[in-house]
Amino acid sequence: MCDDPATLNDLLWFACYLTTGKHLAFYISFGTVLLLLAVTAPAALGLGFVGAVAARSRILPLSWLGRGYIAIVRGVPDIAFFMFFVIALDQGLEYLRHHILCPDWDQPVRQGNDFLVCPAAKLPLSTAPQWLHEVYGFVLAVVTFAIVFGAFAANVLFGAMQAVPRAQIETAEAYGMTPRQAFRRILVPQMWVYALPGLSNLWMVLIKATPLLFLLGVRDIVYWARELGGSKTPQFTAYPHGDWRMWYFLFLLVFYLGLTRLSETVLNRLMDRLTHGQAMAGGEAQRRTAAAGAA
Repeated sequence: MCDDPATLNDLLWFACYLTTGKHLAFYISFGTVLLLLAVTAPAALGLGFVGAVAARSRILPLSWLGRGYIAIVRGVPDIAFFMFFVIALDQGLEYLRHHILCPDWDQPVRQGNDFLVCPAAKLPLSTAPQWLHEVYGFVLAVVTFAIVFGAFAANVLFGAMQAVPRAQIETAEAYGMTPRQAFRRILVPQMWVYALPGLSNLWMVLIKATPLLFLLGVRDIVYWARELGGSKTPQFTAYPHGDWRMWYFLFLLVFYLGLTRLSETVLNRLMDRLTHGQAMAGGEAQRRTAAAGAA
């Protein structure tokens, strides 16, 4: 039915157009974005927790390391860090492989503006299938996102740890708990209440940052929206059309608005659950609401 697009009426033309292989790749790319969020969020949170613990450590070198990580990453524009770190990490890995796999190589790695390693050191290899190149680019993106947003998460968690009343820690230690036990049983469970508003905002920023995948060479939804929406020659598609980028990006706008709205609903319910019975703003608001309802 779709062999000759020129013979199709409008409805069939759009049905065939929206089910081409490139459109299926466009639909799959939404899963790429969701997978990035699902992997990056816990990785960044874990890295942020380690950074926050290091920043509040009484061991000065460890504290300097944690505070330096937070300050450096937060002080550099995201796009600059993304572009720098991906290139630096990629070339660093290839440089190590070059010295391990090609010890007899007699040519300089740096030749003017070019970075040249032996073919066996390339990541991925030039003979590797396309999916392996895409997976490698995705992994680099995940590592970069985790490092950047881990620094922001570390700053939020560090502030949340500082917000937990010191008197509670001292009371726990007075009852015989070690500093480690007080940290694990008192500080960590309570800090999430203070950290959740900041982490919620960070999650929203992470969602809005996913189009940076396009700049990192990953074929995400922004890449396909630009390619499919533009006026293309028959070499790209058998269904030539005008400039439809506005409609494709409008679809992305609806997608992101729906995702952020769903996130707000889930985060609000989580906040209500965490603050239930707590002697703070959220818990006090719930208490007053329940008291008003009973009256």
